[in-house]
Amino acid sequence: MDPPENLPWTREKRTLGQIAADKMTEWVGSWTFIFLLLLFMGVWIAVNLYAWFMVWDPYPFILLNFVLSTLAAIQAPIILMSQNRAAERDRLMAVYDYEVDRRAEAEVADMQRDLDEIKEMLRDLKKEIRRRR
Repeated sequence: MDPPENLPWTREKRTLGQIAADKMTEWVGSWTFIFLLLLFMGVWIAVNLYAWFMVWDPYPFILLNFVLSTLAAIQAPIILMSQNRAAERDRLMAVYDYEVDRRAEAEVADMQRDLDEIKEMLRDLKKEIRRRR
């Protein structure tokens, strides 16, 4: 069962930062990003190891380490922001699921009472039929 359209996370207006965090998390969490990052690192290392002139980052690649550390330092809080938003949506969905489950349980209990009443009526009817025979 899909949640109705009027739940809080379907009405919320996301800020520019929230939209950017969600989009970046979506991109950084993709295989495309991982492969492109590996390609970038491979090219960087290959160019620096085999360059004939102007080796800008000789082994052990301090500049590459700095670039990757900066990337990680920027990505980590942005990913955490996006995960916090996802966790909040999950909490709201759990509340919605709980309410749906409570209503369904009440309906099932009501149907069970109706079935018990019908059974009792059938027993009484059978007794009446046997008594009249």
